[in-house]
Amino acid sequence: MPRTRAAGLLLHPTSLPGPYGIGDLGPEAFRFVDLLAEAGQTLWQILPLGPPGFGHSPYAAHSAFAGNPLLISPDLLADEGLISHDDLRPPDGLAPDRVDYEAAERFKWDLVRQAAGQGRWPELQVRFDAFRDENAAWLDDYALFAALSDAHSGALWQSWPDGIARRQPDALARAREEHAERVELHAFAQFLFGEQWGRLRRYANQRGIQLVGDIPIFVALQSADVWAHPELFALDAEGAPTVVAGVPPDAFSATGQRWGNPLYRWDVLDREGYAWWIERFRAALRAVDVVRLDHFRGFAASYEIPAGEPTAERGRWVPGPGRKLFDAAARALGPLPIVVEDLGLITPDVEALRAALGFPGMKVLQFAFGGAAENPYLPHNHQPDAVVYTGTHDNDTTLGWFAASPEHLRHHVRSYLGVDGHDIAWDMIRAVLASVADRAVVPVQDLLALDGEARMNFPGQTAGNWEWRLLPQQLTSDHARRLRDLTELFGRGRPIGRGSGR
Repeated sequence: MPRTRAAGLLLHPTSLPGPYGIGDLGPEAFRFVDLLAEAGQTLWQILPLGPPGFGHSPYAAHSAFAGNPLLISPDLLADEGLISHDDLRPPDGLAPDRVDYEAAERFKWDLVRQAAGQGRWPELQVRFDAFRDENAAWLDDYALFAALSDAHSGALWQSWPDGIARRQPDALARAREEHAERVELHAFAQFLFGEQWGRLRRYANQRGIQLVGDIPIFVALQSADVWAHPELFALDAEGAPTVVAGVPPDAFSATGQRWGNPLYRWDVLDREGYAWWIERFRAALRAVDVVRLDHFRGFAASYEIPAGEPTAERGRWVPGPGRKLFDAAARALGPLPIVVEDLGLITPDVEALRAALGFPGMKVLQFAFGGAAENPYLPHNHQPDAVVYTGTHDNDTTLGWFAASPEHLRHHVRSYLGVDGHDIAWDMIRAVLASVADRAVVPVQDLLALDGEARMNFPGQTAGNWEWRLLPQQLTSDHARRLRDLTELFGRGRPIGRGSGR
């Protein structure tokens, strides 16, 4: 069977335009799907969909399973009769090109409360009950965690009263009774998110577009997952991590990166048949068609930093589960449609694991230049079994990157691509679409040739990330036509189907 080539765009739903302070799953999301189809694209890649935690990061979510309630569309709630169209007056003073998380949270939760008060007619209740049954493995714990977090003003769960922090059954029963209304509200918000996301996914799939999701390998300490399953993580008797995740010092950081996520007790997960991870994959594949697995190298070995260390300078590499986890998941779920993030310090054991599993890796064109011809990110070294990007959410935009690069690197770019650099974003788009890699994905910021002001994330910077948004009508049919022409020129058709990862 011949391989097929696919192309798509990277845009997180929070970056969609709209009047409510944050992008959501409403009309603008459907318009974006239409533009993808118009542009001949067959992939829409997003970031993790969970409720964002510290710094509003989707990679520090309060749950590995729940959806972000701020993505709930007020317009769709009104269309369904759960709120009045008169309630759709957004807060004043919102900047159209930035996410305002605080204003959006106040506004959206007011509407969710109204919808919960209205939404008890029998047919909706049947759907809500079915949703609760289908997601029972995580929903009850998450809803209680979220309600308790509200009641304790967002304080770390380790500081909650001892009974609920340690999940003593009597204390949990009292908490469920005391906070029943708020628990129900959080569960209902997840139902609304699930229904709206499912509608959007079906719309995309009907137009030949696959959704590419994202699973971070690690979870946040302040999450329902760690609170509900402390035995799966390296914690002390008080619930604090004994070791945390990160990466060692390198050419980019003299002290390395101390991420602070708790590390897994892989021995416990192994004894349990990796049940928690299987449920995580199951939930992800209910939401998306393909999963990008972040920090894949951690499944071969993770960098373990003693929790008391302020930097990543003193740590050690500790073996991960290897293919045992993925074999267990494949036995339970069937072939896994996974793309792995294999960037950074990739050792032979990591590459061997990826090759054994048959999962495509990533190539980022911004990493290709300034060195030797053997650089694996240069297009002439690409392999078909890969996904190539101009840049990712962690990179500057192509325009910003090129402007900030030293002249020897810019010269290499111009010489390699055979261009003068005046239209560098589209020069790089052309290069990724021309690559032999099966899949090519372009951040929307590069499609618009935006400078570094449109960057999504600065790794290591705790403020000002995850805020960029499209302006209304910023993406046009002219962009779609230009992209479609290049997509067709380089033979990128329908996406590789589910199950191709093994």
